[in-house]
Amino acid sequence: MFKSLIPPPIEMVRRVGRLLILCGLVGVVAGLGAIAFYWMLEFTKHYALGAIAGYYPPGPGGEAPLFPEGSVPFHRWMLLFIPAVGGLVSGLIVYTFAPEAEGHGTDAAISAYHFKRGEIRGRIPLIKTIASAITIGTGGSGGREGPIAQIGAGFGSLLGKVLRLSTHERRILMAAGMSAGIGAIFHAPLAGALFAAEVLYKEMDLEYEVIVPAIISSVIAYAVFAVRFGWNPLFQTPGFVFENPAQLIPYFFLALVVAGGAALFIQIFYGVRDYFRTIPVPNHIKPAIGGLIVGVIGFFLPDALGTGYGVVQEAFAGRPGILLLVAIAFAKMLTTSFSIATGGSGGVFGPSVVIGGALGGAI
Repeated sequence: MFKSLIPPPIEMVRRVGRLLILCGLVGVVAGLGAIAFYWMLEFTKHYALGAIAGYYPPGPGGEAPLFPEGSVPFHRWMLLFIPAVGGLVSGLIVYTFAPEAEGHGTDAAISAYHFKRGEIRGRIPLIKTIASAITIGTGGSGGREGPIAQIGAGFGSLLGKVLRLSTHERRILMAAGMSAGIGAIFHAPLAGALFAAEVLYKEMDLEYEVIVPAIISSVIAYAVFAVRFGWNPLFQTPGFVFENPAQLIPYFFLALVVAGGAALFIQIFYGVRDYFRTIPVPNHIKPAIGGLIVGVIGFFLPDALGTGYGVVQEAFAGRPGILLLVAIAFAKMLTTSFSIATGGSGGVFGPSVVIGGALGGAI
């Protein structure tokens, strides 16, 4: 008689139960990592932009400032150089200790999932955390989701390696770590879980096996993060009410504009990346060059620096003018490209939210 290739029910239940418990542990660590990264980012921003340049960019309505604003007057000219210094420090750290930590981070996690048996070097999350906090905290335009996704994915991979789990189980833990980081840092656990299941593929497909583990880890990570920083959503939004089907007409027009903006952003981002890969300059220095260009843009339009979530919050309130919102959207495409595509460390999903929010506010 041939042995069945399907494991006995008790063995299957034991495996699934162990995996879900490990996903919960990944969620706890990802939540703690999100707390540490958020604090480091705010600390760097407070002292690099606030204490030195006197610039305190507004934040989203759902997050209270961790540090009080100082009385330093605004020195606009300092914005020309602070992003360059941050890019230089970040580039030296990344390319000296972990070159895989450059860029927006999500692509590295996807590559590890598909082509490296779910294995991420243990030092990557630490280097990514430090480098991203420096890049974004000194005015570089980047999102928080790329770094925290790699932090969660890195711990999931490390845990699977320590416990000598199979490649399949290690990949699930890695995806669960990605979702946990996203769910915590964006105050959106369900969105984090779906993000991790969907972002792994280029086409419109889902990794259905990671959805339940991702939901568990994401909810736990969000709870850990919210215990420290509150349970509010990231943005405070007005009470939207859908009353008339005719309202869908301007939304259709908005979809076309945002899709065009997204296509333009992709062209700019990868065009900058490809160009900087060809210039004969050491990789350690390229983020500093990008930071200098970001500083020039930020000198004229400071709202294009940092995460830019305050712009979206202001757009909800309808305060910025149409031309200013369009200028911020285009400038954000440039500052994000020169911050991240040149080798800096940070995410691109967050800037995409700001670009879309600014275009939506303008429309």
